[in-house]
Amino acid sequence: MTDNSAIATWIYWMIDVLLIGGIMLFMFIRSIGRNPAIISILMAGLLLSAVPKILALPVLLVEDIARLFLNFPPRQFWVSALAAVVAAIPFFSLLYGMIGGRHNYKVHRITLPFTDLPEAFDGFTITQLSDIHSGSFSSKKGVEKGISLVNAQNSDLLLFTGDLVNNLASEMDPWIESFAKLKAKVGKYSVLGNHDYGSYSKWPSKKDEADNLARLKEVHKEIGFKLLLNQSVNIEKGGEKIALIGVENWGKGGFQKYGDLTKATANLDDSEFKILMSHDPSHWEAKTLEHEKHINLALAGHTHGMQFGIELFGFKWSPVKYVYEQWAGLYKRGEKYLYVNRGFGFIGFKGRVGIWPEITVITLKSI
Repeated sequence: MTDNSAIATWIYWMIDVLLIGGIMLFMFIRSIGRNPAIISILMAGLLLSAVPKILALPVLLVEDIARLFLNFPPRQFWVSALAAVVAAIPFFSLLYGMIGGRHNYKVHRITLPFTDLPEAFDGFTITQLSDIHSGSFSSKKGVEKGISLVNAQNSDLLLFTGDLVNNLASEMDPWIESFAKLKAKVGKYSVLGNHDYGSYSKWPSKKDEADNLARLKEVHKEIGFKLLLNQSVNIEKGGEKIALIGVENWGKGGFQKYGDLTKATANLDDSEFKILMSHDPSHWEAKTLEHEKHINLALAGHTHGMQFGIELFGFKWSPVKYVYEQWAGLYKRGEKYLYVNRGFGFIGFKGRVGIWPEITVITLKSI
């Protein structure tokens, strides 16, 4: 190996080592480690550098095994070219995800039939948003594009299923005017997600943490949403009604378990048609399905579809499926439905690949 090639090889691998070291360092330095912009840039750099190498490695490894028995002749040009092509596919996919994919909003439309839906609500439309994560935004034009697409659906009800911010209520300050433009004919309602409580930040005092949450609740009002905190409201139409329920975050594992479905449904009859907003989809199997009050439809978010995966011709895959059984789209158990929104925004990785930001439009059908 020549001196120049040795230096090139050293640089080739040191880029990844420095990026990994930078991420670990900044995560432990409080003054800058809580800066999402720095972490996002480092993670983007690591993904662009490491993922293509990892995927190209098997191509080169197969040839190296063969070369081992042939006294290591020079590498075949066509093998190097194939490895370069294999590496280029994820590199340019990730690059597009960072540049265009994060605002490549997709409208997912579904019609759900129910035998117990009040007839006045036949054809009633709901737009669901989730996981806005305003602290990650940097493009006003991109965000406004999504907001305009939401309003173009002209739905009866607009429901937001949590994670308005990454950590701080102040992250919404530049975006209040934009999100206040969101419209719905009947009303706009919301719940909190795990990030909204500010528990991923270190606070000088409990009071500062509580003040942050109190401010975030005010932000919901300022953008025109009624925040439901373990409570329910009636949505009325044509002399009939359905119940809309909103619980605080409840998630398996180490996530907050503030959600109280029993409290939220205390004043509801079992016979009433019910829609539940609950940020974390793990709440559905853990609590909702077997709850004493029948929940017809639950709406969740949280997973983002990991912002990475494949959805083509009905095939759907993301690494997050190995963590969450219900991670994107529609799920059904008997006469009960769960819909998991893929998220409007992004966090960590500053983009999306294959799992695009989602605006869900649900039409209720009486049968």
